[in-house]
Order: sequence, then C-alpha cells, then structure tokens
Amino acid sequence: MNKRTTTTPDGLVIVDKPSGFTSHDVVAKMRGIAKTRRVGHAGTLDPMATGVLVLGVEKATKLLGHLALTEKEYLGTIRLGQTTVTDDAEGEITASADASGVTREGIDAGVAGLTGAIMQVPSKVSAIKIDGKRSYSRVREGEEFEIPARPVTVSSFQVYDVREAVAEDGTPVVDLVVSVVCSSGTYIRALARDLGAGLGVGGHLTALRRTRVGPYGLDAAKTLEQLQEELTVMPIAEAAAAAFARWDVDERRAGLVTNGVRLDMPAYDTTPVAVFGPEGRFLALVEENRGKAKSLAVFG
Repeated sequence: MNKRTTTTPDGLVIVDKPSGFTSHDVVAKMRGIAKTRRVGHAGTLDPMATGVLVLGVEKATKLLGHLALTEKEYLGTIRLGQTTVTDDAEGEITASADASGVTREGIDAGVAGLTGAIMQVPSKVSAIKIDGKRSYSRVREGEEFEIPARPVTVSSFQVYDVREAVAEDGTPVVDLVVSVVCSSGTYIRALARDLGAGLGVGGHLTALRRTRVGPYGLDAAKTLEQLQEELTVMPIAEAAAAAFARWDVDERRAGLVTNGVRLDMPAYDTTPVAVFGPEGRFLALVEENRGKAKSLAVFG
C-alpha cells in the first residue's frame, strides 16, 4: 500500500496538456511528479489537442466527479474541403472536395445552425460507449453501427479568420480559425465535420486548444515540464470555492456536517454546494434534498 507523503497536498493541478499525449498519459506523468497513485482527471482531451486538463491529487480525486465543469472553451482550426475517418487531422483522409467556392455568408449560416441547443452525433472514433463497448473499438473491428445524436449546447461559435489554402493532394481548401464555448460532452471535431457536411465540401479539425474548463483557464495551467520543476497544486478549498456555491457554517454545524447529519440548509440556484467551516476549512459537498443538506462527499 502506498504511504501518503507530506509533500503531496490535496488539490487540483491544472495542466497545459501537450499534443500527442492522451489524458491517461498525463495522469501517469503526474503520478510520478506528485509521488502518489491518487491522481485522476476531469474530462478528457484527444491526443492531438492541447490546453487545460484538470487533475485531482489525493483527496481532491473525490472532487472530480462533482466538479461543475459544464462549460468549456476552445480555440481551433477547421479545414473545409477534406473529410477524415476521425473528423480530425489524426485520421486518414476519406474524401476531398474543392472548397474554393465556399462563401463567408455560407460559413456564417452554417455556424449559426450549429450554435445554441443542438443535437450532435459524436465522432465514431471516440470513447463513447455503444451497448457497453467503446465506439473506437467497434470502428477498429470494422463494425457498421450508428451513434445516436445527443443534446449539447454551443453557447458561442465564432469565426475569426478565413484562409484559402491548397492541401497536400492539391485540393483547394479553406481554413477557419474559430472559438467555441460549449457544454461538457460537445465534440469540436463533430462541429467541424457537420459544418463541412452542411457546406457540401466536408470538413475536419486540424488544431485544437482548450483554453478553459469551468472556472479554470490557461492562466492557471502549467506545462508538465514546469510541474516537474515545481509542483503547483491549487488547494482543495480554493478549488471548491472557485467551482461551487459556498455555504459557511459555525463550529457546531461543521461537526454535524462532517458526520453526515442532514442539516436545514439555505436555498441555492446551483448544485452541489461547498460547505466551509470556521477559518475557511472545506468540509463537504452537499446537495439540497427536501430542504436538508445531503452529503455527496466529505473532506473535512
């Protein structure tokens, strides 16, 4: 059994993930850096993508499943004129079409149609489970199958630049520099695929950088090299205060909360709620149930 070291505090580590690493690769690296097995991640990033990946260390691994990391923000590049098997640059090109006739008006109309509450079919080469089996495993085994569409919210989809280019195979293509703010579970490469399909030329994602996950942005993120030199952990109390509504209780109620007693609690617009005791000690995550505080996870 691994002994807890005094050098590994409980908290979140905000990593600026490098390209070519899976989210699991980053977790494995962090276990070595933090000298603990208790490391997990909240939400994944494809190997091609870079940017914000939220890790939990020690007790904060219990926080990950409850983090209200519903909103995410990305910067990316979409290539119109080529379709790939993975909907991004990692996969082989399956079709090419001359995109030089695509207009800015057409692009804007396509983007508008993919903004708001939409139904999205996730990419087939993804970790989505279909009848208990990963979608990418079914693709590898040559299965024919469909993934059902699911609701996602794209609250902002902006095009910053439109560049005409020529692909390696000589196809005239159009590259779009875009930003997207969306709900958890939204596939940016599926947006690229659907935008290209709607314009009749196909499309895929060629670059992606996640700039924000919930309240945590690139300004708080460190590269693996930086973390190797100095492990920067956001204390669990600070992380909880940034992500959840806050409920401060006195010493008596703090003791009751940490023992799982269901206290009367004030009404909050969001859930879960972080409970803090005297001197800012983070005690628990709770949700309201018939006016009482039901414990989701106890930390204090």
